[in-house]
Amino acid sequence: MIEHEFSDRASYRSWLVEKDKFRDNFGSSKAKSHTSSPFVWFSKSKDSGSILKPDPSDINAYLGGHDDTLGWCRKNFNPDASAEELVNEVIMESDGHTSGHNYDYDLVVIGGGSGGLAASKEAASLGAKVACLDYVKPSPAGSTWGLGGTCVNVGCIPKKLYHFGAQLRDTVHKDTKHFGIDVTNGVAGDTDMEDSKEPETQFKWDNMKDNIQNYIKSLNFKYRVNLREKSLTYLNKLATFKDNHTIECVDKKGRISTITASRFLIAVGGRPTPLSCEGGELAISSDDVFALPKHPGKTLCVGASYISLECAGFLAALNADVTVAVRSILLRGFDRECADKIDTYTASHGVKFKRKVTPTKLEKVDGEKIKVTFSDGSDDVYDTVLAAVGRTADTDKLLPGNTLGLKMNPKNKKVIGKNEQSSCPNIYAVGDVLDDTPELTPVAIKAGILLARRLFGDSKEPMDYVNICTTVFTPIEYACVGLSEEDAYEKYGGACAGKEKVEVYHSSFVPLEWSLSYSRSSDSAFAKVIVDKATDKVLGMHYVGPNAGEVMQGFGTSMKNNQLTYKKLTETVGIHPSSAEELVTLSVTKSSGNDAAAGGC
Repeated sequence: MIEHEFSDRASYRSWLVEKDKFRDNFGSSKAKSHTSSPFVWFSKSKDSGSILKPDPSDINAYLGGHDDTLGWCRKNFNPDASAEELVNEVIMESDGHTSGHNYDYDLVVIGGGSGGLAASKEAASLGAKVACLDYVKPSPAGSTWGLGGTCVNVGCIPKKLYHFGAQLRDTVHKDTKHFGIDVTNGVAGDTDMEDSKEPETQFKWDNMKDNIQNYIKSLNFKYRVNLREKSLTYLNKLATFKDNHTIECVDKKGRISTITASRFLIAVGGRPTPLSCEGGELAISSDDVFALPKHPGKTLCVGASYISLECAGFLAALNADVTVAVRSILLRGFDRECADKIDTYTASHGVKFKRKVTPTKLEKVDGEKIKVTFSDGSDDVYDTVLAAVGRTADTDKLLPGNTLGLKMNPKNKKVIGKNEQSSCPNIYAVGDVLDDTPELTPVAIKAGILLARRLFGDSKEPMDYVNICTTVFTPIEYACVGLSEEDAYEKYGGACAGKEKVEVYHSSFVPLEWSLSYSRSSDSAFAKVIVDKATDKVLGMHYVGPNAGEVMQGFGTSMKNNQLTYKKLTETVGIHPSSAEELVTLSVTKSSGNDAAAGGC
């Protein structure tokens, strides 16, 4: 610690507030309003300049005055404080930002998706001068869209709506007649409950597609209005870095301009990785499927990721003949038992699987049809081929040749950073473009908001990427939070040792809303809770069944506190009769060998 002493109060104020205005170097609204003593900050090195003239470039972060300093000392030098408490703050590396800079903007956000928009609006609300650039390069198949990023335009929003439409049709075919509803005639009537004939329904792809696209366009418009209301500058331009404070921008008419900023935030997300085989350009991707001008017909989905399986599920329910080409396993990285249940359910609901194969060649035949040759020597002809083999960060145009020298993952072209800060201190990244973080919309939003608060407010709160809920919208939905069973075993010493230290509680059950439907007699939902035997702490929660995302969200709050135990979970009074209730009444363990099938009330 270096003390900076002054002979009198007037000298101190002259240095801090008036003549020298040292506090203006911190870029913090709280620091700028501070006039009393002490004025405490963190330096990057022990050599902070002369006693009376500390070097502004050595500033790391502003701490505060008397109360803030005492609070920090109590927290960090208290021998009883837990390690978890001590890491709940982050000190960012100094990026050279000062309030008196001569750049065009305090912050330029490149990317108008979930994370970029959230960070832009939060930074602007904290007084920063912000510009947000968004430019959608057409997909190889020619698809484009508006402001809002992948989630709004070609991801979560249209996916969930198509999924819901598929569920409606599934319900009509499987359930309505068992509740006395005659869909064929449009009125409730006498229905033979044993009659296996499905009701007649008509499905119009154009109507569904147009309604969903119109809804998305309304969201695009709302985002633009919202940016204007927040006094943000919105630029529909494609950016390329020239140096760490300068970008060159090109608009739709090819006009070039230059923008400078003290700080930049990369939030460009990712785009689907194309097929690498011969003729791979004939395949569409999730960038294209939601706005297809006509029904896709006989479709091949390449890949076993959640995107491939979600698309395959809703397309099959919407009258498409769908096959999924699987190279190895479904839903890599998720709990294997849950993934296997999704596999079985999806196959029994009309999706075909072609396993242990990859496409080796795509070629046009009979006009617009596509012949696909597979690695096992077989082939088939499809109307549509959808590639869902992964995603790659959209950084090629933004960082050509990576002349800035940012640390990046060469495999997926993502930016490597710590606390959303890249190896170039004034350039940050959030969302899918940031390496080794969950590719989830709420994660990008939360990370963007917290980063903006650290950069332009007084916050030191980091983004916590642990225990984040997620849901896979396959024909039977799957939601989880925390560790999978396999990861829990690995954490405790591997499959054999882990089973001695980890307990798994599980249950298979029929959701009440399915109980009258004979066509669902072989279907069941599933719940699993993974527990540390020594501490009783819940390590992971998994649910496969209806409304999975709605079921898991509340449990995610408990997991976030990092204090949920099996005892607390089972002491929670359930909501009856609901599927969520199963998660608080689990009592059968895998180690017991007892049947996991649940009984009635």
